[in-house]
Amino acid sequence: MSKLLEIKDLYVNAEEKEILKGINLSINKGEIHVIMGPNGSGKTTTANAILNNPMYTKTNGKILFEDEDITNSKTDEIARAGVFMSFQLPEEIPGVSVVNFLKYAKNKITGKPVKIFEFKDELKKCMEELSINPEYMERSLNVGFSGGEKKKNEILQMLMLNPKLAILDETDSGLDVDAIKTVSKGIEMFKNENNAVLIITHNTKILHSLKVDYVHILVNGKIVTTGGQDLASKIEENGYEMYK
Repeated sequence: MSKLLEIKDLYVNAEEKEILKGINLSINKGEIHVIMGPNGSGKTTTANAILNNPMYTKTNGKILFEDEDITNSKTDEIARAGVFMSFQLPEEIPGVSVVNFLKYAKNKITGKPVKIFEFKDELKKCMEELSINPEYMERSLNVGFSGGEKKKNEILQMLMLNPKLAILDETDSGLDVDAIKTVSKGIEMFKNENNAVLIITHNTKILHSLKVDYVHILVNGKIVTTGGQDLASKIEENGYEMYK
């Protein structure tokens, strides 16, 4: 398999506090990886470090994307290279419709004009697959959306923007069983042999309806163990105490 993302010995601070303490992670095309861990372990910091969020400071290590060093690249450059990130708390943007937001984002990523009628047809099909009312494409982004609708809208963005690497940060948080199944369906629709998914979560709910390749346990800023899907089942039974 072709390597997509590689994190080497990464240390990251938030303000003066050291959060990540030597992360190593390798993701190949065609794979789904999960980072699990208790609250405050550094899961979201890992995601933000990949996108080089300026609120976080890298003090050591390197991040490679398709063998290119993106450690200190600008966030928009990393996005254009093919990295997408969903958020725990998706922003509301009054006055900007879902379709216009996605059309603008697609144009910025590809550098090509968007054929609006074809784009709307594709958007409508994706919305129907995710059980989102197609009329929502004309509504302001996330304004008045329920928590579940906002999370499904993040998956919709992933499908429409079609990145090489999708980082899903706590996408399953606060969702009911049916919404989690819809999110899992969207991930399955997205994944192919040329892309990859990194799911960040503190529980195992999303793994009940999704097959993943690797599960990494992150505790106190370090990946303490890696395994298959059965590792998540052990966490569900025993929690994280054995790794603290």
